[in-house]
Amino acid sequence: MDRDIDAVFMRRCLQLASLGRGHVSPNPMVGAVVVCDGKIIGEGYHREYGQPHAEVNAIAAVDDETLLPKSTLYVSLEPCSHYGKTPPCAELIVNKQIPKVVVGCLDPFPAVSGRGVTRLRDAGIAVVTGVLEEECRALNRTFMTAQTEHRPFVTLKWAQSADGYIDRLRDPGEPAARISDAVSSVWVHRLRAEVDAVLVGTDTVIADNPSLTTRLWYGRSPRRIVLDRQGRIPASARVYTDGQPTLVVGGEEACRTPLPQGVERLVLPFDDMFIPNLLGELHARRIQHLLVEGGARLLQSFIDKGCWDEARVETGRMLLTSGVAAPRHDRFPACTEYIGASRIDWYENR
Repeated sequence: MDRDIDAVFMRRCLQLASLGRGHVSPNPMVGAVVVCDGKIIGEGYHREYGQPHAEVNAIAAVDDETLLPKSTLYVSLEPCSHYGKTPPCAELIVNKQIPKVVVGCLDPFPAVSGRGVTRLRDAGIAVVTGVLEEECRALNRTFMTAQTEHRPFVTLKWAQSADGYIDRLRDPGEPAARISDAVSSVWVHRLRAEVDAVLVGTDTVIADNPSLTTRLWYGRSPRRIVLDRQGRIPASARVYTDGQPTLVVGGEEACRTPLPQGVERLVLPFDDMFIPNLLGELHARRIQHLLVEGGARLLQSFIDKGCWDEARVETGRMLLTSGVAAPRHDRFPACTEYIGASRIDWYENR
């Protein structure tokens, strides 16, 4: 029965934690509630990177602090035990004399990883772990991937026609086929607001001159990463001139082409290890969630290499009959949703 009650309050922690999506990276999303006599007396979540953690906000929301010594704190992720941008939450819990803490999942970050729970138990606090553990880990799958695999979590995204093409064959300067509608375009921008960086290839930038920002959704725009092996992207491209941060990845031959001020260059060999090496470089830059938007060859290269975690495929109603074929993979949809006139299939690479 206690486990069932714990699950109810942990589910509220997850609801709160998700409110930080798109604002807390490279930190994880965390929610916390303080419960006394079966009632929530304080709740909070990590709102923004560098600001107070969920436990701090939940405890601060309690009007009567005399209730804390007989309360239980629920938190979706193990309280931190180290000094970072904020003081350790484990010390705050000890100082407030909260007698019991229920934790959703442990933190894989080496500076925490079990140490927060140990600090609480050493202080005589009863600690329960593993409540809705799978759900808590899934909420922060990008953070978990970065900590355990030392690379970004990779999401592939493309839009395709009903007959399986992502674009018509077109001449330079001819506009791309419009598969997304007004509603699904907003969905794409919301997705961008949730990631740290968005990656496209040379041909996509030259053909479409995209901005890759979140113009249609509230939130920060992701860092743009563009591949330009031979330095073919013109200096007038939007990804170079609109003031948003861009990282251009090229080979040695691309170094002969000067870049606009404010654009960072990364030189990598375009060999068989290019994608793993690129992901390693992005991890070193604290990019935890990478969105790969195209084109078709770039998306297919991630699939062929097995370097992807999920794919979100938008299928519109139009028929193209011929053109650029959509990427191919062997996964079945994990779930499906409908946005405007489009179907969005979610695939997982497990």
